[in-house]
Amino acid sequence: MKIKSRSDDLHFLLAVVDSGSFSGAAEQLEVSVTRVSRAVTRLEQSLNTTLLNRTTRKVGLTEEGRLFVEKVRGGLAALEEAEEQLAIRKQRPAGRLRVDAANPFLLHQIVPHVREFRSTYPDIELELTASDTIVDLLERRIDIAIRIGALDDSTLHARALGRSPLSVVASPEYLERRGECAAPADLQEHDIIGFTAPESLNLWHLGEGMRMSPTIRASSGEAVRQLCLRGNGIAYLSRFMIANDLERGDLVELLDGYVVRPNPRELVNAVYYRNTTLSARIQVFLDFFAQRWTNL
Repeated sequence: MKIKSRSDDLHFLLAVVDSGSFSGAAEQLEVSVTRVSRAVTRLEQSLNTTLLNRTTRKVGLTEEGRLFVEKVRGGLAALEEAEEQLAIRKQRPAGRLRVDAANPFLLHQIVPHVREFRSTYPDIELELTASDTIVDLLERRIDIAIRIGALDDSTLHARALGRSPLSVVASPEYLERRGECAAPADLQEHDIIGFTAPESLNLWHLGEGMRMSPTIRASSGEAVRQLCLRGNGIAYLSRFMIANDLERGDLVELLDGYVVRPNPRELVNAVYYRNTTLSARIQVFLDFFAQRWTNL
């Protein structure tokens, strides 16, 4: 199907809709009113459809115009994003990029790919920090942070990376020593490995939710994993850090039929403050790792 609309004409149409008049659009775009009017008329003729209702006081969209503009906005946004991607690929992003993530995510999902990233983008100087609590990006001078769970800070820009299911797990040695755990009620008879803070991490999504009272607590998810691997109890951990343990049989998944999915703790997001001087570095970092991150 031949595309009848030119992108310049579409931009003129959106300017008229957003400003509410041809003169407002002309002023916004710094062109003549005649040029704007001709662009819109050309669009309507090519589509054989009236897009705007024109009166002496205002301009409004017809029903066909409303549907058309709705699709145009999405299409132009996708076009601009594609053009930006091509521009980024032609550039060689350079400079320091400070990345913060929870210790397990850093170890299991970032560190294994750093060598390849540096080979692809040798001019980017990576600075990695591990934080098991939410840090202030400005205060710590962090450019981008990987956060697990629901986001609260609306001032940050976010890119959803996916979901990482949580699983109740234990080592075969622990289960052989302490017995099976076939239902959530059986957890009362077992040692539970949990977190020192925040307390929300000790809420396991079993049925309507179970608030656990851990026998052993640790501040780091990686410490919880290591304790679990060494037979100290049962833990509730993200798949991105235990997938290989499950595959090797070092950990066994329990109560899978009782775990509620999806749930807020599964969310994985990259968050950052909008900064045009950093956008290329952030973009290539996320694009590169998104293709390699597994079990999200």
